[in-house]
Amino acid sequence: MELVSPAGNIEKLLYAYEYGADAVYIGLKKFSLRIKADNFYEDEYKKINEIKKQHPNKKLYCALNISFHNSDIEQFISDIDYFKSYPIDSFIIQDMGMVNILKKYFPNVKLHLSTQANCINKEAVKFYMNQGFSRVVLGRETSLKEVRAIKDYVPQMELEAFAHGAMCIAYSGRCLMSAYLTGRSANKGFCSHSCRWNFRSHISTKDIAKSGLLVLEEAERKGEFFPVFEGEDYTAILSSKDLCMIEHLDTMKDAGIDSLKIEGRMKSLYYCALVTRAYRKAIDSLYGKISETDAKPYIDELYKTNHREFTTGFYFNRSEANKTTRGESNSDYEMAGTISHVLTDEDTKKIFELAKNNYEQKQIEISLLHPNAIGKIENIQKEMSKFFLEPKAGYKFYSFEPLNKIYKNMKIEYVGPDILSIKDDSFILINPEDGTQMDWVCHNHKCLIYTNKKIEKNWIVRFNINSY
Repeated sequence: MELVSPAGNIEKLLYAYEYGADAVYIGLKKFSLRIKADNFYEDEYKKINEIKKQHPNKKLYCALNISFHNSDIEQFISDIDYFKSYPIDSFIIQDMGMVNILKKYFPNVKLHLSTQANCINKEAVKFYMNQGFSRVVLGRETSLKEVRAIKDYVPQMELEAFAHGAMCIAYSGRCLMSAYLTGRSANKGFCSHSCRWNFRSHISTKDIAKSGLLVLEEAERKGEFFPVFEGEDYTAILSSKDLCMIEHLDTMKDAGIDSLKIEGRMKSLYYCALVTRAYRKAIDSLYGKISETDAKPYIDELYKTNHREFTTGFYFNRSEANKTTRGESNSDYEMAGTISHVLTDEDTKKIFELAKNNYEQKQIEISLLHPNAIGKIENIQKEMSKFFLEPKAGYKFYSFEPLNKIYKNMKIEYVGPDILSIKDDSFILINPEDGTQMDWVCHNHKCLIYTNKKIEKNWIVRFNINSY
């Protein structure tokens, strides 16, 4: 089975590939249902082309899954040359008005039907195949039994299904709630996730709701009562659970699913990488490439990411999909940043030369201080220690891209595509511009990590929030 992961920006795209995705789906400009994701624009196609060359066997899918108005189509056509700059393998669409346009301008790019089209039966799948689609991303309301029937009826059609991520309370994601409450249409990519909000009734209705005596009766359905009840505090009556099928991939495979999809273009890089890695290991275990024992630790890490209560959705029992939840399970880990590359021997030599020169210059500056200042030897030694850097056996420099604040005395962990985690409490933070040691570093700071741990580029640095 193919594994398809989300990418809301360039970095997430790279990490999805690195951590095991066979394909990545992205959004372009304003034609995606995740407008609030970074999406891709301007000259980022150059970086994507380069990443794609580095991963020649990986696919790139482009989501154009909004409902197009005339003005949207006109805007899309006017940007055709720009879209052609991307190495797109397929377009994911739900608006049939785009079919002929895409066939005309992108004759070699495949068409995938978006889950927004809520295709859930074999006749619909056959219809879309006859319209030129090579794959259908099935509606999330499809059971595995129905998937098997569809595959048997149209065996030549590729079937993709969601395996993990947030579930929408509306039918196949066609929701009007956000537009109604905030004026931001989910079908145009501006979903405000109103279904996740916590609601509470007020004034006298609150006490009535808590009593359990409040019921609704529809005029034409006498005697059919729909209870309305509210417990303590707020209630998330519309917030669905998160989908998680990692323990049932064998069943999905047997049902005829060709491709597994992870939801989450608005999720963090950390979430995208660890979820992708977990499903990669689970799939490899399913096909006998690694043992279940080897895969299990990576799968266990999946449950440590931020998520709501998990469900199997509509796949086995429809009643399971109807259960709502509130709150979320927070991870014990916070992402500190990423390792962009390992410094060469030549660059390492330059860092030490820079540190030495700055140390000597600092000594000269101190020698010129007033005797009273020099007399405060303790403070001077502390200041000088930042400028003193000497080679350590087995240590190397790694370029670190910080995303959150970390301190020099913290315990951090390195996470890689095939490395569960490596703990490190002896690292040194170095300023690459002057070779000085740093007490702390945060987002947008330039930094090197000097460590004896064997790590590689595109690894993730994290720390356990319960340790501090």
